[in-house]
Order: sequence, then structure tokens, then C-alpha cells
Amino acid sequence: MSDWRGRAVRAGKRPFPRSAERGNGDGGVVAPEHSMDPRAESQVRAEVSLERSVVDAAVYREGRRVASPATLEEIYQELPGKAGTLAWIGLYRPAEAQLLAVAERFGLHELAVEDAIVAHQRPKLERYGDTLFVVLRAARYLDDVEEVDFGEIHLFVGPEFVLTVRHSQAPDLAAVRSWLEDDPDLLALGPEAVLYAVLDAVVDGYAPVIAGLQNDIDEIETEVFAATPRSPAGSTNSHARSWSSSAPPARCWTSSTD
Repeated sequence: MSDWRGRAVRAGKRPFPRSAERGNGDGGVVAPEHSMDPRAESQVRAEVSLERSVVDAAVYREGRRVASPATLEEIYQELPGKAGTLAWIGLYRPAEAQLLAVAERFGLHELAVEDAIVAHQRPKLERYGDTLFVVLRAARYLDDVEEVDFGEIHLFVGPEFVLTVRHSQAPDLAAVRSWLEDDPDLLALGPEAVLYAVLDAVVDGYAPVIAGLQNDIDEIETEVFAATPRSPAGSTNSHARSWSSSAPPARCWTSSTD
């Protein structure tokens, strides 16, 4: 892993520019970890094909996309015994049965799969055999309501595949994939390169959050320490004047010498 990390650092590259041009993924859909209601009952009961949850799926060889399979079965046929081949499957809010189907084909550990289904996990990295299970907490600042929206993304990183399970709108993994496809030398380093790029995207996403919170703090400080703070019809000053005029004169306490 040190090889690909060293090459990326020496080249001074980042998965994509830190700018406001990156999409924030606004779509008006409440993520399951926020609504506490992962999916509507009808959606859980419906027999939906796994491909309905696939945002993008591609097979890469030596860092270049060689196939965009329409079904996961086609991906499975591309992987065995072909050196330098990587499959990257992106899922968005898959149903339990859908995720279990992928887990069976890729041999994912049942405990990691359970965490990916339930969500609400703390950021962590776990190793199950030759597969890494990574949980990341992404964040974005909603300027219209001045709130921070937290999301969750899970990654299964195997020897020749990466499976991303996204439970929220952010981060924009399409931008991550596009950047990596524009740099086949980095993508050719394997699944760890994808993990590095996703990690960088999540970390970069906190920069506008911090900026938005700092702006909110500055606005509050301006109001609190302003020369004429806002108050409802000057009620605070009028109450102070009323209390001052009606208060009895202060008693003067002196020590007795008798």
C-alpha cells in the first residue's frame, strides 16, 4: 500500500480540486440514517433487482475502463484469473436482500454485511481475511437552513474489487470515479487507490462545513457584541429602568463600636 500512496504524494495529486464546483448531491431525499426509517415498507417487500440499486459499475484493467456491465453477472465473469483487473460497484441504499446477494458472490463477512445493512456505524476500519471493511461519516453544510447534514458510506475493499454502499447523498462518488478514470496510472495501483480517493473526498467535504459554521459563529458574535443589540421593543432596557426607579435606597452597613 505504501507504493501507491508514495506515488500519489510525490506527484502532488489529489482526487479532485477543493472547490465549490464539486456537486453536493442535493436531491431532496432524506437519507435513512437521518429519517430513522431506512425504507418504506412497500420498498422492502418489493422484489427489486439488484441492478436497480447500482449507481455505476465498471471493470478496469490496468487503470482503464474496459467494460460497463449491465448486470452483476457480467462483472463476475470478468474477474477470475485476469491480472490487473478491478471491479468497482457503487450501490445506493440497497435493500437487505440485494446486499446479501452481492455479499454471497464476493464472499463478504456476515458481520461486516450486517453493519452495512443496519448503518448507524461509527467510523472504523476492520479486516476480514483479505477484505477491508471501512465505515466513513461524511458531512455537508446546508446553507439555506444553516445545518450540518451527516451521511454514511461503507466500503468493501478486496484484492480485485471495491464495493461502495452509500446511505446518503454525500459524498459525490461520481466525481471521485471521474477523477480516477482521468488518471489511469493511479487507478492501476488497485483497490487501495479507490479507497484513498474516497477517503480524500470525505475529508475534503468537511472544509465547507467548517467554513459555514465559522460564518454562523461570526454572525452570532456580531449580534451579541453589537453596540445596540437587538431586543424586542427595547424591553430589556425598559425593565431595567423600571426596576431601578422602584428599588428602595441601598442600606449603609457600618460596624458598631458600642
